[in-house]
Amino acid sequence: MGEPRHQQQRGRSQGGGYRGGDRGGRGREQEPLAELTVDDIRFSGDIDPELFNGIAKRCAATIGGNKKRNKPSQLRRFYDELVMWQTKVGTDDARFQEARPFILMLNAKAAYAEGRELVDKNFVALLERCLRQAEDAKTLGYAKLFFEAFLGFYKEERPNENK
Repeated sequence: MGEPRHQQQRGRSQGGGYRGGDRGGRGREQEPLAELTVDDIRFSGDIDPELFNGIAKRCAATIGGNKKRNKPSQLRRFYDELVMWQTKVGTDDARFQEARPFILMLNAKAAYAEGRELVDKNFVALLERCLRQAEDAKTLGYAKLFFEAFLGFYKEERPNENK
C-alpha cells in the first residue's frame, strides 16, 4: 500500500483488451497505415498535369485504405463546405481575403473529426495542404477541383460505401 499509484500499476498488462482472441477489435494487431505525402499538391505557378489525375488518385488510394475512418459522409462534409466557400468567393480576391479565416477554420474542424476518430491524420494533412495552397480566389478554385478529383478516385477505392 505504501507504493505510489503509478508504481502499483506497473505490473499490470498494458493496453487493456482481451488477449485470447478477436473480441471487438481491442488487443488486435493492426498494420500501420501508409503515411500520405502531400508536397506535390501545388495550386500556384505551373499546375502539374497530374494534379487532378495521378496525384489525386494516389491521395485517394492512401486515404481510402483506412476502412475504419474516412467514411464518405465525413469527407463529403468537408468538400461541401469548401464548395460553399468557393461559391461565396467566386473570382473576387477581396472576398477571398475576407473569407480566408473561415476557410482555414476547416483545419480545426478536421482536427476535431480526427479526435473523434472519424477521419485519420492523412486526411487532415491533405486538407491542411489544400487550404494552405489556396492563397487567392483562383487557387481556392483549384483546391475545390482537386478535392473533387480526389473524391472521384476515393469512390473508386470504396465503391460500395454510402455512409
